Amino acid sequence: MQSEKFSVRSRIKSFSYALAGLRQFVIREHNARIHLVATIGVIIAALVVGVTRMEAAILAMVTGLVWVTEILNTCIERLADHVTKERHPGIGIIKDLAAGAVLIAAITAVIVALFIFIPKII
Repeated sequence: MQSEKFSVRSRIKSFSYALAGLRQFVIREHNARIHLVATIGVIIAALVVGVTRMEAAILAMVTGLVWVTEILNTCIERLADHVTKERHPGIGIIKDLAAGAVLIAAITAVIVALFIFIPKII
């Protein structure tokens, strides 16, 4: 099997597909809009309280973690729904686990934000 040669045009096309997917994710998914508002809130709060570059990097990492887990959760849910529309206990567990991953990422992000913002506010 021969691999495809590198092409700037094909890389740009790949990025355009990724951006289209993100756009559809934000438009169609309620939780994505919640994460978007939260992300904007974190950015504004970081600017207002004057976080350090290291703190900004940490906030960016945990925020990105939440976005990635939510996107993967959505992918898992859609794929499972594509496989079967019927209730299936195994698929239910898989969906619950994916949602749990998002919850853990979100709780982690909140804890990190509290560690960074509370001392600056007090």
